[in-house]
Amino acid sequence: MSPAPADELDHKPLDGGWGWMVVFGAHISIGFAYATPKVLSIFFKEIQEDLGSSFSEIALISSIMLAAMYAGGPVSSVLVKRFGSRPVVMLGGLMCGVSMVTASFGTSIIYLYLCIGIIGGCGLSLNLNASLTIISKYFLARRPLANGLAMAGSPVFLCFLAPVNQYLLVKFGWRGSLLILGGLMLNCCVAGALMRPVIVSCKPSCSAPQNEVKELPNGCSTKRNGRCMKNAGSFLDMTFFKDRGFVIYLIGNIMFIFGAYAPIVFLSAYAVSQGVEEYSAAYLLSIMGFVDMFVRPGTGLIANSKWIRPRIQYFFSFAMIFNGTCHLLCPLITSYAYMVVYAVFFGVGFGMVFALIFECLMDLMGSQRFPSAVGLVTIIECFPMLLGPPAAVMNIFNYHMLKKEEMAKDREQNQKNIENKDQVEMKQTSEAAMEQSEPEGKEKNGAQRDPCPENAPNEM
Repeated sequence: MSPAPADELDHKPLDGGWGWMVVFGAHISIGFAYATPKVLSIFFKEIQEDLGSSFSEIALISSIMLAAMYAGGPVSSVLVKRFGSRPVVMLGGLMCGVSMVTASFGTSIIYLYLCIGIIGGCGLSLNLNASLTIISKYFLARRPLANGLAMAGSPVFLCFLAPVNQYLLVKFGWRGSLLILGGLMLNCCVAGALMRPVIVSCKPSCSAPQNEVKELPNGCSTKRNGRCMKNAGSFLDMTFFKDRGFVIYLIGNIMFIFGAYAPIVFLSAYAVSQGVEEYSAAYLLSIMGFVDMFVRPGTGLIANSKWIRPRIQYFFSFAMIFNGTCHLLCPLITSYAYMVVYAVFFGVGFGMVFALIFECLMDLMGSQRFPSAVGLVTIIECFPMLLGPPAAVMNIFNYHMLKKEEMAKDREQNQKNIENKDQVEMKQTSEAAMEQSEPEGKEKNGAQRDPCPENAPNEM
């Protein structure tokens, strides 16, 4: 599908200039949005020991944060349409920073759920949707490349924040680390400040004169501003389900997201179960993230070419099939060398999909409908994202229980064999004792019958 014409966007996108600064800001905000819920796991053990909570209770922090980030999509879309991307991203960055700072004073797990999970997750939701939307307003011809560079923030920040958080944890503990992390996340406000509104020209149908004005998020005149207020009242636009392309995209997305994160969660554990050392197993994720870091902008560059851009939906389908095929081959791998190869291809497939996942939605829906569409997609994706890893856990739990039951049967059988062996040994011992006691009894009876056999002739 070819890109939407510029006249559908109410303006001609710059496709460069200040737009690259906007991409840099989106790179920062998207990087924090995707990386923060993952790197928080570094603090879980210390938080668990300090608050006296179970590991399952601590792990809910990241789950609630992800759920809030995806479920807040429609709210973020309404705010972006009403106020524009710049204030929304700045508000999101402020919420993220405040959430981490206040969480550093927490004394209960419920307090962390509220601060990090809900407040922080909602802040990340504002960052994500607003950053994606502003890119669609600044770019058209180079939009795939811009999206690839912005989405590369996820692996870049993951590789950066993981060692930084580990260092902060050793130096300052989990409370001091959250305090510093909150200060770092305030940089999302700076990133939002870079997202200045685009300059648009009114269409001839508008009553306003044909001069350039700053973008009112949904239009250029008083009538369109009133229409913006009307659109803000609709929380979810269900008319998207009448669009065949959107429905097909959503079904494929749900199926992909359901299994997308389970390999990341369980790759290290699977490698350890195959006899790989723990350090080497953890290194597999680093390899995957490093490859992903370069694949995303590379995919955007390829998708921007004149041969691929009109067929970007096919390219996206190929990326999904490639990613799934890699996972199908993973259970056949037993050596570490092949696991490294799998991690490389996993990074390639994962990077390609996430470099194109929102670009394809922009291509289908257009710039005007994209904010509402991405909000609807993210709130629906919330459920498969939360259910995917637990579903894989249930399979692992089933195999674990089968193995445990088999081991219990083996122990029971061994116990029976030991008991049978003891019984046989006791029987043999008793029989040997009886055989030994029989000659002694006969000798004793003979001695009692003739106590002095040598004196018998003398008496005669």
